[in-house]
Amino acid sequence: MYSKTEVTQLRQAFWTTFGQYMQPVPSADGGPINWINYKTGLKHVYFRLHADNRHATIGIDITHPDAGLRELFFEQFREVRAMLEEATGETWTWEAESLDANGQPLSRIYQELRPVNLFSRDDWPRLISFFKPRLMALDEFWSTGQYAFDELR
Repeated sequence: MYSKTEVTQLRQAFWTTFGQYMQPVPSADGGPINWINYKTGLKHVYFRLHADNRHATIGIDITHPDAGLRELFFEQFREVRAMLEEATGETWTWEAESLDANGQPLSRIYQELRPVNLFSRDDWPRLISFFKPRLMALDEFWSTGQYAFDELR
């Protein structure tokens, strides 16, 4: 079991390491990008990376507080599902209705890796190998797919 301080330090060390690893990688458009805090340009639409002592996920979270608008965004993602799956080369899990860690409603499209432990440095290569290609594929998808959302901006 880890102390609260150790958990914080390990979490921070992993994300710093991952950020440094991704820093030289250009975006699909060729420019620099903050991979850890990816900006989709759409309010309430986020590319999220998560890891803990059991699993890791990478996904698209739609957090709009209005359920109807959240559903519209989710349906629009369904319209570009083929583009997403072509860019990533895999089928993702789609949840129209879910809850975040704080109990707030959201829609999610994600991939998961189990078992993996963020707090074990031995698992960091697996985590990086899981996150890197999927994050780059999401960026590739978003470089063209974002225009499908212009009317929802």
